[in-house]
Parts: sequence; C-alpha cells; structure tokens
Amino acid sequence: MAAVDLVQRLAELERRVAALEGDERVSAELPTPSGGNSGNSGDDDGNADTGGAFGYGGQVALGDGQVSWRIDVTPEHALSLADRPRVEVLSALAHPARVEIVRTLLGHGPQPAAALQEAARLGSTGQLYHHLKALTGSGVVEQDKRGSYRLRPSAAIPVLVLLTAAADVAGQLRA
Repeated sequence: MAAVDLVQRLAELERRVAALEGDERVSAELPTPSGGNSGNSGDDDGNADTGGAFGYGGQVALGDGQVSWRIDVTPEHALSLADRPRVEVLSALAHPARVEIVRTLLGHGPQPAAALQEAARLGSTGQLYHHLKALTGSGVVEQDKRGSYRLRPSAAIPVLVLLTAAADVAGQLRA
C-alpha cells in the first residue's frame, strides 16, 4: 500500500475517532500527490496545497454475501483520471431502464434476462440486450456462468454512491 494511501486512511480514522469523541478539531496533514508534505503556506491545518481528500465506502448485502468497499482520493488524483472509462459508467447509468435493472440486481441478486426485461418494463429482448450491453460494457453488470446477470460485486457500493450523489445534486435528499 502506498504511503499516501496509508496517510489518507490514518487521517480518515483520526477524523472518525474525533467525531465519536466529540472533538472535531483533529486533522492530519495529507501529503501532496508527489509524496512530500505540503508545508504550511499560512493555513493552520497544513493542507492548503493538497486540496484535501475525499472518499466513500460502505458495506451492503449482495446476493448471498456481503460486499465492503472503501476508497479515498485527493481531488487532484480524481481529476487526473482518464475520462472515457468514467463517462462510460455514467452513460450506462443514464437511462431509467438501466437504473431499474441495477435496482433489481441490487435487491434480488442475479437474475435471468426474462426477469430483468419484466422488471425494466421493456417490450422486447432487443431493448433489454441494448441496455445490458451498456451495463456490461462499462463493467457495472456481468453475466454469470448460468447465464444470469448480476451486479459486479466491486461495483455495488460505487454504483449506490453514484445514484445517491445524483439524487443529492438533483435536490432529492434535502427536505
């Protein structure tokens, strides 16, 4: 594990412990993407040059097992990644029928094509396979050995985060 990852994980743990203890003043200095310390440029927390860090994670039941996921990155790293793969994922989720397929797979585990066609209220198998092609091509969904489709376990929490973040941007989470 890289030193930056360890420092970020430590910072997150310190933040969580501080929150549990009611002390929100604790912060850790994160290194710059090059691995060195950012130094102090007049900012008391020492993170002025790094832009901070953010992350997401969780644990969900998926099929017959549990999936855990945690990722933390700096804004610089997140913004430096290639656009094509992430745009493919966002495009794959940018249709109500595809979100319904994902919702069905999250809620009920692996499903045969016929069940997904019914759940997404699609009139033909051609429509279903058009949507499944986008979901499988982006790595959100995969076909198992029995021919059923399932949400890729490593995609479960990221997809939930994407859908929740979209709901937040749309104002759906605020009363």
